[in-house]
Order: sequence, then structure tokens, then C-alpha cells
Amino acid sequence: MALENRLELKMLQKLILTPQLQQAIKLLQMPQIELSQTLSNELVENPFLEEILEESTKEELAETESFEEPDDTEAPLEKLMGFSVSEYFDTRSYDGRDLGYFTPDINAVPSYEQFVSQGTDLYDHLTWQLRFADAPDEVKSAAEVVIGNIDDNGYLRASEEDIAKYADVSLEVAKKAIKLVQTFDPPGVGARDLKECLVLQLEPLNLRGSLVEDLIMNNLEDIEKRRYQQLAQRYGCSVDSIKGAVKIIGGLEPKPGRGFSSSQPVYITPDVFVVKTEDGFQILLNDDNIPRIRINNYYKKLLAQKNSLPKEEKEYLEERLRSAVWLLKSLDHRNKTIYRVTESILNFQREFFEGGVAYLKPLNLRDVAADLNMHESTISRATSNKYLACSHGLFSFRFFFSSGIRAETGKVSSTSVKDMIKKIISEEDPRKPLSDQKIAEMLKNFNITVARRTIAKYRDELNIPPQNLRRKIE
Repeated sequence: MALENRLELKMLQKLILTPQLQQAIKLLQMPQIELSQTLSNELVENPFLEEILEESTKEELAETESFEEPDDTEAPLEKLMGFSVSEYFDTRSYDGRDLGYFTPDINAVPSYEQFVSQGTDLYDHLTWQLRFADAPDEVKSAAEVVIGNIDDNGYLRASEEDIAKYADVSLEVAKKAIKLVQTFDPPGVGARDLKECLVLQLEPLNLRGSLVEDLIMNNLEDIEKRRYQQLAQRYGCSVDSIKGAVKIIGGLEPKPGRGFSSSQPVYITPDVFVVKTEDGFQILLNDDNIPRIRINNYYKKLLAQKNSLPKEEKEYLEERLRSAVWLLKSLDHRNKTIYRVTESILNFQREFFEGGVAYLKPLNLRDVAADLNMHESTISRATSNKYLACSHGLFSFRFFFSSGIRAETGKVSSTSVKDMIKKIISEEDPRKPLSDQKIAEMLKNFNITVARRTIAKYRDELNIPPQNLRRKIE
């Protein structure tokens, strides 16, 4: 078949995401903290945006309510209150801001955060002890390398050969350096594995060479499975002796470094509050720490003087104004969408907001999308990484979407079933924990029929150990 070149015309429909539409989608799925950072960046990059301060007057706010772009006609100079381009640059450059050497007020009060102390991390704690250790200089030098290779849990993640190579010392000196660090606080630090970590903690307790050490070195798996009778026969002692040794092992720290973690806690900020009032429930969008932005009237006047601006500057300002207007519209659309989605969830899950987790109903994205006449992807973005606070606690939006389990009274949410399992196990006798089959039988009293393997699945998802591992040691 011969190859030839030819031109053809085709008509087709194709969905193209404009940059503005992409921005609207990103804003919708942003969590609270990321949205605050994005708006702060936009305030810096776009001259047409400014933050609304609390001291702004009502006249100033009314003056900037309209987001329409200026028309093509030039505004009369008398209506611009004598504003000119040269005046703008004079007021902006008198303190050197536009030239890049603006000097802040040296008398400004420093922020409180500058005085907040930080906790000592594990590396600093070990280095401080090394400074006072009685050891040769080459051992101390190698010990610095050892400390540098200890992870946040307190375990050494480098071999003796690696320590010797990095510290440029002999293998014997590297071993001495490891032994030196293992004498430091917290007990167990510098170990290569769990067994060594636990054994190192026996030294201050004077339990080296005891039954406790034998159990750690040889029988951790048997201890996990509660094989006390077999262990007593193996070591020729009573079951009570084994249980006593297991109690000591249970009091040791498997991660000695976690008490010195330098990681900061992550606080969740709710996006929506649902407050119960006398008239029902009220939905409040959380706008704390979110900059309130508006169009800068100063730049709108500057853009109105079209004959005073070069073509490139005029085009730049017009593009920045369109970007600012679209950002405000996208932000408004985001707030309205989240409000409507919350309102729909409130309608579907009203019994939950009245009574708690036990009354949670099965719900999926399709139900909310049909209720709001939106696409499922929009609902997914609106509920992604967002949280709702109510009288029952702080919940992810995805918490309200769960599968259903058939019961005699209808479908029951799997989340409420998990909550019932958790409550049943919390009330059990620790000396005689309930089996999965027994829990399934107890759920039948609530007209909920669940298979034993489903109980085991939900229990694993709740990080609850099986029956034999929940039994309390007497």
C-alpha cells in the first residue's frame, strides 16, 4: 500500500481544562492549611490582591465588592482623584521596597514563636553524654559516627565495618565505640535489633544471665503466643516464674529513642463546624487563619490610565486582574460546594449528629452526588482531606461514607459495627477475653448478623489483637 500525504477536516468534541478551571479544581480539594498557604502566596505574587484587615472601613469594603474588569474607555483624570503613574512609583520606592533593600522596623516586637524552646532530640542527648565520657579520642571520634547512624527509634543502622570505614579506625575501635554508646541513656540505645535492645536494658536491672535474658534471646515468639506451660517445662520452673519474667519483659522499652522524637505534632484544623441550636443544626465554614482577600482598588485606578502605561505593562496588569477575579470566584465556588456537601451529609446522617456513631448509616458518594446534582468526582474532591467538627468529635468527611451490612432492621453502617465491636471488647473480662465467634453471637442480640471472619477483619482494622493476645497475665 502506497504512502501519501493529505489534509482532512474532522469535527470532534474534546474537553480541555483551562488553567483557570485547573485552579478551581485544585482549590476545591485543598485542605485548610494548604489553602491558607496558597492564598498567602497569591497575595505576594498578584498585585491586584490585598488582604482585608479588621480595621478596614465599611466604605472601603463596599468600594471593592465588584470584581468586574474595567472597560476599554479611559477614566477621566478628575475621577481618579489626581492619581498618576509617577505618583504610584514615588510612593512605592521611597523606602527602597522596589529596589530590594527595604529595611524593616528594628523596633518591632518579635513574635512569641521566636522564644518557644524546642525539646532535645536523641542526637543532641547522646552527643552531650559523649562529651563527658571517659574514653580515648579515637573511640570518641568513632562514637560520633555511631551516634550519627542511630535512627529516631534508637537503633543503630550501620554495621561495625561501616563505622570503622567512615571513622577511619580499626574494627576493634569501632566495636568499642558501639559499646560506649550502648552505655548511654536511654537504656537500649545503639542496639542492632530488638533482642539486643531488650538485653541492654537488663544491665541496670542486674538481670543479665537470668531467666528473663534466656526468654528474650530464645523465646520471644513463644511469649507472644502465650505458651507459658511449654516454657515452664522447657526451663524446669513454675508457670508463675515464667509469667513474672514476661511481666518484666513487658515493662522494657522496644523503641528507646521515641521519647526524644524531634517531630512536631500535626494538628488537624476542621474545615466545617456543625453546631446544634434550638432550631436544628447550623453549618459554619471555618475561615480562621484564611486570608480574606479582595481586589486592590489602587491598581484598578492604575489600570484605568491606559494612555499612561506602556503596552506590555497594561497587558500584564490586565492578565493579573483576570487572574485575581477568577481566584475570588473559584474561592467562592469552593466555599459554596463544601457547604452544600456538608448540608447533604447532614440530611443523610441526621441521626448520627443526634445520637452518635452507633446511628451512622451506610452512605456513598453517589448518593450525595445525586442529591446535589453534581458529579461524583466533584464530591470526592470536596471531601478529600477535609474534616468536620461536631458535638461528637472531629471526623474526616470520608468517615460519613461507609458500606452497609444487612440486618433485620435494614442496612447498618460498617463503621457503627466496628464501634460496637470496639465497645464490646473494651467491656470484656481481661482474664477471659471474648472470641470472634462469641462477639458475632453478641451482635445478633442487636439484630446484626456478621460472620466470624468479618469480625476478625474488622478487629484487625481496629488494631485489636486476637483473643489469646488480649488475655491478661495474672
